Amino acid sequence: MSAEKTTEPDEVLTDDELQAAAAPEQSIEEDDKPRKRTVVVAEDESVNRMDLVAMLEDSGYEVVGEAANGEEAVELTRKFRPSVVCMDVKMPRMDGIEAAGIICDENIAPVVMLTAFSQSDLVKKATGAGAMAYVTKPYEESKLLPALEVAMGRFAEINDLLDNVECSESKLHETEEQLKKAEEQLKKAEETLEERKLVDRAKGLLMDKADFSEQGAFRWIQKTSMDQRIPKKRLAMAIIAKYGDQKSEAEDER
Repeated sequence: MSAEKTTEPDEVLTDDELQAAAAPEQSIEEDDKPRKRTVVVAEDESVNRMDLVAMLEDSGYEVVGEAANGEEAVELTRKFRPSVVCMDVKMPRMDGIEAAGIICDENIAPVVMLTAFSQSDLVKKATGAGAMAYVTKPYEESKLLPALEVAMGRFAEINDLLDNVECSESKLHETEEQLKKAEEQLKKAEETLEERKLVDRAKGLLMDKADFSEQGAFRWIQKTSMDQRIPKKRLAMAIIAKYGDQKSEAEDER
């Protein structure tokens, strides 16, 4: 009996090659995962700041910066460009209202102000500075998280509106430019048509008054215009003025 032959694959992948082949699939799966929303927290009282950071992180947010005053809050917001900023109203060096105004003016991120119940007047100033929402102390997850969502939602809507306005302005400017070019082309076409009519009339007068052939009259006008650097339209008008008046006088005598 002949021994049965077993077929083996021409090439066997090593463990490293198998892992390398699987790597793209893993990266795709990682890319599909929703990214955490990022937050900059600005609170001058360290205990309150720690509690706020812990609450946000437990809720799935990523705290990318912690500030103890308004200046730090602005710097961290410019640096990290977070999804949202939690800003206390009263802070040293620069208060939260001024810091919120800078952040909102630069359109970096939405701001949620953190206020006390007795600071209703400051709330109005904060919203006037551009804050999208506010939360009163003590911080509670049931109040903070909805405020964050409202602020981010309003910020997205405003930016969509701004994008639409910019797009509309860009299209309007483009349309105005096209209209301007069309008007210039029309004007040029009208001037060309007027020049052609005048040249044709001048050519006819040269044929009648100076015994030019049609081709000779046109060449004379063209050559004289080039040699004397006189526009054809101006030269034609001069010919018409000279010979056209003679024709009119002869008609009057009749």
